[in-house]
Amino acid sequence: MSISENLPERIVCLTEESTELLYLLGEERRIVGISAYTVRPERAKVEKPVVSAFISGSIAKIKALEPDLVIGFSDIQADLARDLIKEGLNVLILNQRSLAEIFQAMQMLGNTVGRGPDTAALITQWRRNLDDCRERVAARLAQRPGSRRPRVFFQEWDEPLITGIRWVSELVEIAGGEDCFAELQNASLAKDRITNVETVAARRPDLIVGSWCGKAVDYEWIRRQQAWLDTPALQLDDRLHEIDSAIILQPGPALFTDGLPALEAIIAGVQTV
Repeated sequence: MSISENLPERIVCLTEESTELLYLLGEERRIVGISAYTVRPERAKVEKPVVSAFISGSIAKIKALEPDLVIGFSDIQADLARDLIKEGLNVLILNQRSLAEIFQAMQMLGNTVGRGPDTAALITQWRRNLDDCRERVAARLAQRPGSRRPRVFFQEWDEPLITGIRWVSELVEIAGGEDCFAELQNASLAKDRITNVETVAARRPDLIVGSWCGKAVDYEWIRRQQAWLDTPALQLDDRLHEIDSAIILQPGPALFTDGLPALEAIIAGVQTV
């Protein structure tokens, strides 16, 4: 028996990032089911059956696909994972929160399908993207004597008001900003990153960047919050921005190819003194 015969051949991906990585590795043949939130790559939704949302999924549909591995992300999928395990399925739930953990998780997945070296090469490129961004930011700041990094409030949800997960906070810093809630980086659960408009206002954000997972940012909702109307972010319309959740809230390849450039472009457009 060859080593390849011991690798999973029928994989269900409960979130997008594992699907995207497997496609990048040329291992899409192993994928037999995907999440309804999958948008990358576009062809995945045409080629693969949808078997889950994010919190919930069809146990019957998943079982019918006879997967030898189900891959998910986050403690939020704990109940779904439990139900699948009770049905006798092999389930791998990754709970990455930082950029370092994202790289570790991707390497683990690459190793699982026998593509460890290729995954390591991709990760090397993505690390280079981060380093290149740091260098550009340093050069920009050097050209703006007396300026400071813009204070960024990254809004992950509206009600309750939730600030960004750790990897987003890290990307804000790399892209040249100052996360208004950097002290919450180690709060791994969303409930521990709940804040309020008054607290945000006290941080005096220069920018509000929204990415409301599963729905569009409501700019009018933002403008209706009286407590932060006198912050720099609300004084000018071009200080409110939205980034597609598919490229910033998925802990996968899109962060480094699309999410970081989008965030950098937004932050670079703001000059502060």
